[in-house]
Parts: sequence; C-alpha cells; structure tokens
Amino acid sequence: MAYPIEHPVAYLPEPTRLGRLTARLVARTPRWAAPLSILVCFLGAGAYVLATDPTDSAPDAMPSCLIKLTTGFDCPGCGGTRAFWYVLHGNLPAAARHHLLFVFALPFLVYTYLAWAGRTALGWRLPMLRPSPRAIGLLIAGWAAFSVARNLPWTPFTSLYV
Repeated sequence: MAYPIEHPVAYLPEPTRLGRLTARLVARTPRWAAPLSILVCFLGAGAYVLATDPTDSAPDAMPSCLIKLTTGFDCPGCGGTRAFWYVLHGNLPAAARHHLLFVFALPFLVYTYLAWAGRTALGWRLPMLRPSPRAIGLLIAGWAAFSVARNLPWTPFTSLYV
C-alpha cells in the first residue's frame, strides 16, 4: 500500500516592522519613481564627470581606474569615463578613441531607457529592443576581445591604448 507523500508547509516568518514598512512604501510608490530615480543617477554621474574633467587629470588623480592604477593594464571599462566626458561635449571621435564600444552601445542604451521609461511612466508604446542571446554573446565576446587587444604592446594595437 502506497502512502501519499506529504509536503511540509513552508514556514514563513512574520515580517518585521522594517519589512512591513518597506512593503507599504513599495505599494504606494508611483510608477514614474523608478525611471526618475535612474535619470537622477545619470544626471548626477554626468555632473560628476563634468566637474572632475577626467581628460586633464594626472594618471593617479580622481576619478581613476583602480585596475589601471594597480596593474597598469586597461580594464574592460577603461576610458569609459573619458569617453562619457567627450560625448557630453559632443566630440564623438575622441570618445570613440577612448572607448569605442561605449560609443557604439550608447544609442542602444539611451533608446532602451527611453522606451522603458516612456512605457512605465507615460504610457508610450515605443517598440522595445529585444536582442537575441546570440547578439548579447557577440557583444560580450567583442568587449572581451577589445579589452585584450587594447593591452597588447604591438604596433596595430598600441593605438587602442588609452
């Protein structure tokens, strides 16, 4: 005779005061809060980059890449802050010189944010970008190859060194 297997009831602890407060705040948060928060963060990052001017700083001055400072190698994001500074000043060739993939990805990232924020906060119906896993894999592989190539000390690759 087979007995049915009884599944134990999962024990869920009673939420704490902080948990209840957080749940209430999340339930009352307006739809536009998340897109606005991200926009404020990016505006803050832009203000920081404009205030520090990473193109005129010494190699060990702020803002500095910790990996480049300690190892001497360009990390996968190295040059991104300077590229962002040049984009904010409208100099796309100089931005591409410092981080080509940042300049390539920027229009896609901006459009994706606008489509999501417009849909979330304003009800817009812009088509969302839906990259395939293969496209994402190719982008990551390209970023990895770019990161390795910019650290090679031979003639065609030295132009990628920032």
